[in-house]
Amino acid sequence: MAGHTENEITIAAPVDLVWDMTNDLERWPQLFSEYASCEVLSREGDTVTFRLTMHPDENGKVWSWVSERVADREKLVVRARRVETGPFEYMNIVWEYEETPAGTRMHWTQDFAMKPDAPVDDVGMTEIINRNSPIQMALIRDRVEAACTTH
Repeated sequence: MAGHTENEITIAAPVDLVWDMTNDLERWPQLFSEYASCEVLSREGDTVTFRLTMHPDENGKVWSWVSERVADREKLVVRARRVETGPFEYMNIVWEYEETPAGTRMHWTQDFAMKPDAPVDDVGMTEIINRNSPIQMALIRDRVEAACTTH
């Protein structure tokens, strides 16, 4: 079995601002509450390889991994995958952006499978992602909308 999640939010801001802020990886620790740091390891064209490190979890464990993102600005799509998969067999993420009358719709799709020895199974990780993504998306919305009013 594999895990699959889809979450979305509409941000009352122009697509250019939403795209720029959500794809500025070095600023992710200021955009997301869960990331302690984001280190860009390499950039080649529209492909960025980077290390994300989370704040310590409730047990004091710090999770960190390397991912690769390929941004297609023309199609308003970003595809990412974990290079260092950690507890995942694989993790593939697609971020899609769409201009709407209310602003910019941001849609996240995550497809993954957990390793047999992972601390949670596919169902458990699906629940974690579906609980956490709306929280992070709301933070992003609030921070992008605040930036929109200051421009």
